[in-house]
Amino acid sequence: MRYDIRLRIGYDYALPVRSAHHLLRVSPRIDRGQTLHALSLDIAPDTDETLQESCFFGNRTHHLLLNRPHTALSVEMRARVEVRRAEPDLSNGPDIATLSDMARHSRAESGQSPIYQLAASRMVAPLPEAGIFVAESLSGLSPGLGVLAVAQRISSEFAYEPGFSSLATTPAQTLASRRGVCQDFAHLMIAGLRQTGIPAAYVSGFLRTDPPPGQPRIEGADAMHAWIEAWLGPDLGWVGFDPTNGCLAGDGHVAVAFGRDYADVAPVAGVVTTTGAQATDHAVDVVPENEPPAPWQASLLAA
Repeated sequence: MRYDIRLRIGYDYALPVRSAHHLLRVSPRIDRGQTLHALSLDIAPDTDETLQESCFFGNRTHHLLLNRPHTALSVEMRARVEVRRAEPDLSNGPDIATLSDMARHSRAESGQSPIYQLAASRMVAPLPEAGIFVAESLSGLSPGLGVLAVAQRISSEFAYEPGFSSLATTPAQTLASRRGVCQDFAHLMIAGLRQTGIPAAYVSGFLRTDPPPGQPRIEGADAMHAWIEAWLGPDLGWVGFDPTNGCLAGDGHVAVAFGRDYADVAPVAGVVTTTGAQATDHAVDVVPENEPPAPWQASLLAA
């Protein structure tokens, strides 16, 4: 399936920002069954310096430097991406003990090596209770089917409640409250899988959503999404699971960034020199190819 995607992020500052250095991770990846056909990134105000590179985990990053005073920042990413992701056979693969041993002995230098997704990270501390929770679903199943069972259990037993949590919410708090949003469910699942010896990573991206039957798509109504990937051995590799929706990450999931937790994949990070409050907003459009194009898609159609 091919999608046209638009992400708009805005910041308004109470007092002028004298200088700013931002790191953006907003562009779709070009692996995991994804092909990028067109990409544009518009920044306002104009930057003094811009550098594009790939980070250790293979995420496309943009470094922005603004040395002139400004009271607002606008980021707009537009992309045309095609996703063709084969469904894996989750009944195959080594058992958990063998899987864990293979991951611990991995010596690959790439950021895709499973060894980097076994230990604690900045936002996912060791949590034995999460390991117990996950192990209950893994019992008697292959690792792949067990991980899918964990995602389905979180989706069915936890309440999706926007506004309940924040970036500071820990996996322990999510497990205790049984509520949160996609970021919280991903962090909890990662914590539990790592406790059992299964390498688990955090993925940010976009999710296809469909309007109610007979209703038009509302522009900007979507948001960025989060899910996890589990390493299931050298044959299956990294496989995506969505604990918010209790499913595999299929053709409706468009990956942007891969890392140990949200801190590695935040769409905007950096430092600003200012005082006072700031407000932010963001809007997302994910339009599949079989829908009539919106006006903003004209530049992608030309590409």
